[in-house]
Order: sequence, then C-alpha cells, then structure tokens
Amino acid sequence: MAKKNAFYAQSGGVTAVINASACGVIETARTYPDHINKIYAGHNGIIGALTEDLIDISQESPATIAALRHTPGGAFGSCRYKLRSFEENQREYERLVQVFRAHDIGYFFYNGGGDSQDTAHKVSQISQTMGYPITCIGIPKTVDNDLPFTDCSPGFGSVAKYIAVSTQEASLDLASMCETSTKIFIMEVMGRHAGWIAASGALARREAGDPPHIIVFPEIVFDRPAFLDKVKQSVKNHGYCVIVISEGARNPDGTFLADSGGKDAFGHTQLGGVAPFVANMIKSELGYKYHWAVADYLQRAARHVASATDVEHAYAVGKAAVEFAIAGKNAVMPTIVRNPGEAYSWTIGEADLAAVANVEQMMPRDYISDCGFDITAACRDYLLPLIQGEAPPPYENGIPVVARLKKIKVEKVLNSHFSV
Repeated sequence: MAKKNAFYAQSGGVTAVINASACGVIETARTYPDHINKIYAGHNGIIGALTEDLIDISQESPATIAALRHTPGGAFGSCRYKLRSFEENQREYERLVQVFRAHDIGYFFYNGGGDSQDTAHKVSQISQTMGYPITCIGIPKTVDNDLPFTDCSPGFGSVAKYIAVSTQEASLDLASMCETSTKIFIMEVMGRHAGWIAASGALARREAGDPPHIIVFPEIVFDRPAFLDKVKQSVKNHGYCVIVISEGARNPDGTFLADSGGKDAFGHTQLGGVAPFVANMIKSELGYKYHWAVADYLQRAARHVASATDVEHAYAVGKAAVEFAIAGKNAVMPTIVRNPGEAYSWTIGEADLAAVANVEQMMPRDYISDCGFDITAACRDYLLPLIQGEAPPPYENGIPVVARLKKIKVEKVLNSHFSV
C-alpha cells in the first residue's frame, strides 16, 4: 500500500483507558513513517469524519501523546452514532469515502464496542466497492466486557477494580452504622445485558459472609420473593445487607426493572434508576432504612484507581492495530488471549470484524451461583487477574495531571456541507 494518512476515532461510552489505546495507536504509527504520513483524529468520533472535522495529531508533542496513557475520558471526543446499512443510508458511506479520499486517508482505526466494530467492518467492505479501498482495523473497548473472541475488553478491568474498591469502602461505612441507622446499601452499576461489572463487586469479599451479600445480574430473571428473603436473611445474619445490582436487571417478562421509556442514539433502551426502585421495594416490604448510589460515569472515569493490567491491555491493542494494518491485514480486531497456566499471562490475537460486529458476550451460567445472587469460584478466578496492579497518574497540587491537547483542526477541502 502506498504511503497514506491514518484516521483514528473513538466511539461510544468512554473508559478510564481508551486514551491509552489512542496512545498506542499514535506512538506506533509514528514509528512507520514510510507507511503512514499524518495521523488525524475524528472530532467526536465518526461524526468528525462525516463533517470533515479532523484533528491534526501531528501537531501534538510526544510528551502530550504519552500523557494520554494516564488520561481518562475521550481525548478527541466520542459519540453514539451508528451507521445504518448501505441500503438505508448510502449518503453517509459516500461521504466517508469522499472525506477520506480528500485527505488521502488509507488507514481507519475505530476504537469502540460492538456497534463500532460493525461500523469499521461496513466501511472496510463498502470502500472497496466504491473504488477507494480503506484498511479498517477495529480496536476493542467497552466497560461492559461483552465483546466476543477477546478474553476481556480493555476498559473493563479498571471499572471492575473501581466497583470492587467502592463496594468494600461503602460496606465498611454501612457496617459502622447499621446498629442504629442504615441497614441496606445498594450500588447500581452499568451493564445492560451482561453482568460482568456487577460480578466484580464480589472481588471486595475476603472471607465468607463479607459483603456484597447479594448481586443482581441481567442474565438471571429477577425473583422478587427470593431477593427479599435473601435481604432479610442477610440483615439477620450480619446486621446489614450490601447489594450490587446491574442497571439491566430484568423482570420475568423480559422487561427492565428500570426502563425509563427512552432510547439512546444506538436504539438501546435508556436505563437508570434500578437502585432507588429496589430500595423502595425493600423499604415497603421489609421496612429497612437504606442508602443507594449510582456509580454512573464515576465507574468508567476513575483513572486514579485503574488496573495496571487494563492499561497494558488498552495500549497493546492500539499498538497491535497499527501493526496489523502495516502487515496488510484488514477488517480485523486485535484481541486479548489468556494463556493457560496458574500464573496470569496474555498475548495478542485477532478476530474478524464480521464475526465481532453486534455480538454480545454474556456471563456464562457457570460463573453465576446456583441461587443466582453471587459468582462462582471460576468467575472469581477469571476476574481477579484483570484488576491487578496499580498505575497511578502523576499528581500536581493533589490533583491528577491529564493530557492537554492543542486539537488543531485540519483545513477543510470539501465545499459541500454534511449534517448528521
């Protein structure tokens, strides 16, 4: 392939380590000057490509790019924007190819979850038929840990560590006050269909009887009587009850306990509020005083308590994406491959985007206890290595230092305006 420019974009909900993947992409691309000329980033993800709103990364210093490794959020802006099929919206694909051609872009690195891998796959295929082939490599990212073919998804290990630490700390607070005050604490975590984040709360437990006492998974139908019985028994045995519940907890009819009635940009049901819903249920049925918290953005933005393993994973898949492209691979995604053996180790593999796109990897049933409210030993063995190690950011005046990008825009060359 002739020397071309590269385009990198972030998509979907960001993580504590997505910028580490960006760092891996940019630092690695800069080592291949014979193949890659300039590196551009989409301002606000794929929308930046559609609107020709490109950031010239070549204007950023090596020190600034290195600082991305310890900076949370999406440094270049992310988006929730799903490209429909070519038949449904041909104009978007024509526009992408038009912009890529105008800026001599031959490499497309898309950093996101299942919907994003779908977009990268579509662009790789349609660009061929439109006469301007683009090398498209997907880069895995999702706190939900629901991408297939990879042992884990970069972003998950850090949110798992945050939830485990937060569960432990809140539990100690609750235990201090339960005799005369609050007896119930509920932590609501992300996870629409997959309960990996909720499961990670169990890592706070050191001994039998330690909190959390109940975990509610999306994969298991919510059994109200059994749940209330378990809450009552926990208070009887321990004096208090700590609950970690996934936002995607479901009723027997398949509806969400906390369906707000709205839809997001990907067409997914808007969730939130399952913690107060369950808290009110406990209060009305059992009369216990409660407190609840929604981890929300905090869980995916907590770079200060990120897993070192997760940071390494995130950087490695960004690096591998560029190496795959230079090697002539197309329409693939780097994966994390767990090596066999007691000591945790891993390597980089790959998966076809066609197989990854729009597929969700749920928790295996044998990772959830028979009662449906806890994890098994096998699940704990899987989760523990992913939260290992600390990678604290540098601090200044007591606050973490983050990357400050110039975000210099590339001059537009197309006369036409495109709205999304």
